[in-house]
Amino acid sequence: MLRTVTVGYDGSAESRAAAEWAAREALLRGLPLRVVNVREPVPEHIAESGLLADATFRQRAERLPREAGAALRSRHPGLEVVAEQVAGGAMDVLPEVAKDADLLVLGSRGLSGLGGFLVGSVGMVVIARTSTPVVLVRTGPDAQGGPGPVVVGVDTDKPNGAVLGFAFEEAARRGAALKAVHGWSVPPYYAYALPAYPVLAAVLGTEQSAALSEVMRPWREKFPDVEVTEESRAGSAAVRIVDAAHDASLVVVGRRIRRSPVGAHTGPVTHAVLHHAAAPVAVVAHD
Repeated sequence: MLRTVTVGYDGSAESRAAAEWAAREALLRGLPLRVVNVREPVPEHIAESGLLADATFRQRAERLPREAGAALRSRHPGLEVVAEQVAGGAMDVLPEVAKDADLLVLGSRGLSGLGGFLVGSVGMVVIARTSTPVVLVRTGPDAQGGPGPVVVGVDTDKPNGAVLGFAFEEAARRGAALKAVHGWSVPPYYAYALPAYPVLAAVLGTEQSAALSEVMRPWREKFPDVEVTEESRAGSAAVRIVDAAHDASLVVVGRRIRRSPVGAHTGPVTHAVLHHAAAPVAVVAHD
């Protein structure tokens, strides 16, 4: 199967923003863009009402990917676009088509009147069911990401090469800087001593910064043309990453692959970043 950047498209504002981001990413990678619309059966209550015949519903649905493909080709000359419709349920179809993709792109809806974004059940299930990197794209003026760096969350205790490699490659493609963000917690046995011994806090901070620098050193050597900045601060890793994401072009976080069919499939940091970072967020699965 030909390598592609694949985007899930249903005609919503979220999927249009995702398709636009995916088109730019496909051009950066020199790959075709695959636009996939999932055609689910007409809801039973609508079919029974007679308000919308199945043939009419199908005809309208079939136009969606064709029209999206034509619009993307006109906005991005030189981009190869393959638009298709696949029957079934989105939670089953999208993980399946992701197997043949370098990257799967989905839309994410903003929560009106509340801080954050809504990653719906389809998005969360797809992320949990595929090992392909998935990018969630927001709606709004910052949907395509800012002019700033690629931000990557780094766990210095268990740094992951798949996550860091993806982030560095994305920064290199964009000619962007990379910002490595590490949030750390004070060990419980130090917590009560810090107010009385401010020097201890400085020592801990120095140690954590050194640990981050050590993790990043081989990646700096592998990607010498990528400008790298490092931020290691006490506090929640999720909060630090979300704060750094305000002007980011892309945020990269990891997700450990779970073999169990039950339980959470994204860790608390990735879950929080998915729901609160304004920039596009890439989730990279790893063992």
